[in-house]
Amino acid sequence: MKPIFILNGPNLNRLGKREPEIYGTTTLAEIETMCWEAAGQRPIRFHQSNAEHQLVDWIHEAIDEGVGIVINPAGLSFRSIPILDALKMFSGPIIELHISNIHRREEIYHHSLVSKVATAVLAGLGPKGYRVAVQSLVEMTAA
Repeated sequence: MKPIFILNGPNLNRLGKREPEIYGTTTLAEIETMCWEAAGQRPIRFHQSNAEHQLVDWIHEAIDEGVGIVINPAGLSFRSIPILDALKMFSGPIIELHISNIHRREEIYHHSLVSKVATAVLAGLGPKGYRVAVQSLVEMTAA
């Protein structure tokens, strides 16, 4: 069974400590546990990097080996052409996820490049959005 790739961008390794008034106190490790539980029998590959090129490499792996992608590109959402181009090559469903509601934040956060290729976008559900995204992909990719 092909895995769902769950990819996390810059600064998300600091969840639980970083701006808790915006992102809450849930850690990335707790989110990973939540994702494993939500996936049920579907395997996942859960990754985080502060480096754009590493995210692109994992998207390439997903192209070859994955069934779906949940991606929280964080700050790279708004400027990364390489991530956009890599995601364009993926033929399965892509869910773009943001912990905060990017549309209630400063203008710089309103225009995600990733949204142009995403099957769906989740924003503002907090860390629980990951569970919703994984469950949705499990349903979308059931064979």
